[in-house]
Amino acid sequence: MGQGLMTPAEENAWPAPAKLNLFLHIVGRRDDGYHLLQTVFQFLDYGDRLWFESAPAGMVAREGGPAGVAELDDLSVRAARTLLQVTGLREGVRLCLDKRLPAGGGLGGGSSDAATVLLVLNRLWRAGLSQDDLAELGLMLGADVPVFVRGTAAWAEGVGERLEPLPDLPEPWYAVVKPPVSIATADLFADPKLTRDCPPITIRDFLLGQAGNVFEPVVRARYPEVAQALERLSAHAPARLTGTGACAFAAFADADSARGALRDLPEGWHGFAARGCNLSPVHARLGATPAF
Repeated sequence: MGQGLMTPAEENAWPAPAKLNLFLHIVGRRDDGYHLLQTVFQFLDYGDRLWFESAPAGMVAREGGPAGVAELDDLSVRAARTLLQVTGLREGVRLCLDKRLPAGGGLGGGSSDAATVLLVLNRLWRAGLSQDDLAELGLMLGADVPVFVRGTAAWAEGVGERLEPLPDLPEPWYAVVKPPVSIATADLFADPKLTRDCPPITIRDFLLGQAGNVFEPVVRARYPEVAQALERLSAHAPARLTGTGACAFAAFADADSARGALRDLPEGWHGFAARGCNLSPVHARLGATPAF
């Protein structure tokens, strides 16, 4: 870090965890065009990291962050500005963002960054907003932000905002792989081969394994690299797609097995092993009790 910039201390880092979609169905469409989904979110003990430093009133500045994303467009910055606007507080913050999650991976990195900013600044600034308030603000920033604000693995419906906690899911180790491709999500939703009329299922159906990801066949056809990632992981354990990709993942009983599935990835591929978490690491750090 240069002069005048933050010097983050490891012990002061706040986690912004990744998420996985353990399945993803489209069950219909609203009148306004948004697709109605069913999915299950689970967190990982790996993700981006944020540091917070006091700044002059009204200032929200960012160091680090995603490459190619302007500061004003960054969800973490927008979250801080939204909190200032809604509360009317005379505070300021300088954010330092260590961006470890790959962009366009379906891991929810930007949404998780925004949620961590809302949760931590609500605490540091003593804003006093409830978790319901923060989830409502989060939904204004993105459909995936509320589940990170709530902080518990969850069954989700609607556009992803109707959440039911699933605190007792198994917490395996996962191997996560992202090939060097960028998924055009809007094109996937427009693909005529995408299944948009899945019969609604129940949590019991999901727990019995009667669920998949409707985007996987479309992504496999459009992005051979993602198909290759799924096949590489499938050599070790059943592999799935998270969100609309581009990350593929597979579950393992222990860390060594997960790491073993990541050996010899092609150059330019991104891979990591992480433990599934039903309680978000940022909530664990805050000591907050997740509420729905």
